[in-house]
Amino acid sequence: MSSEQLSLFGESDFEQSNFDQKELIPTSVKIPIPRGIYANVTEIAQHCNQCHRCDLGDSRTHAVVGRGNLKALIMVVGEAPGQNEDETGLPFVGKAGQLLEKILSSVKLDTEKDVYICNVNKCRPPSNRVPTTEEMEACKPYLMEQIRLVDPKIILLTGATAVKGVIGDKRGITQIRGKWMEWDGRLCMPIFHPSYLLRNQSREVGSPKWLMWQDIQAIRTKFDEIRNNS
Repeated sequence: MSSEQLSLFGESDFEQSNFDQKELIPTSVKIPIPRGIYANVTEIAQHCNQCHRCDLGDSRTHAVVGRGNLKALIMVVGEAPGQNEDETGLPFVGKAGQLLEKILSSVKLDTEKDVYICNVNKCRPPSNRVPTTEEMEACKPYLMEQIRLVDPKIILLTGATAVKGVIGDKRGITQIRGKWMEWDGRLCMPIFHPSYLLRNQSREVGSPKWLMWQDIQAIRTKFDEIRNNS
């Protein structure tokens, strides 16, 4: 079909309006983010770094989008960046991140091969406070697009904020940690946030660290089942 014919049928105008709408996404929370609008995570990162869908964009150094294998079977979702993450643009690189690496490596899960790591919110809340419901809702469509593109079979939700932000469950983390839940055709498990484990150092039976060890072994078992059946 010639360009004149395309113009006659309005195809060019339609494509241009879609492009203009996509370019407006970072400017206002009132602009929807349709499922499937991003071709890859790089496009999401470009928008996140210019995003002002909520006020967190006013104070960020870097948007923190994700790291790890873009085709990983496991996705780890945290709450929001802290100071180290804001400075580097990478999630889970402070003390909590170092502990997360140790937890994963304890069952031989590699963050470069087996895991993709991200947060519900891509910008750091002031003083590392918990992101508000409005801030999470403004940023959530970016996360949903990340999940679609990475297509993990297992999602680990670290802490109550991540659970609330992804699947909407508002129960306390101690009630639901270690339990498999099905969401959007995927297996999700709420787990303790590593920062919580840093504040609770006991390794006694029943302690948070002991429970985390049970959970990560169950996660490794499920990972092997899925990988062997694929």
